[in-house]
Amino acid sequence: MLPQPFLHDDSGAVRFWVDVDGQTVGASIRRETLHHCFASGRSDDQPLATYQTHATALHDAVRRRVAAGSIEPVMLREHDLQLPGR
Repeated sequence: MLPQPFLHDDSGAVRFWVDVDGQTVGASIRRETLHHCFASGRSDDQPLATYQTHATALHDAVRRRVAAGSIEPVMLREHDLQLPGR
């Protein structure tokens, strides 16, 4: 079982873990990136709730980064997310 994701207030990032081929890989994404990519039209978004809503896409992005050679901790950025229309 993976650790629970959480909002790390000091860094302003949601920290989470992903199973990648049986290995637990730590990752994070900044609240600003979550807002810009998934909730740009909102002013009341919450980073952890936004992460949970889009966890599948975020986990897939971590897996792509690891497959491309990244090591943990993986810090997701906007260009890591393959979103429709981008």
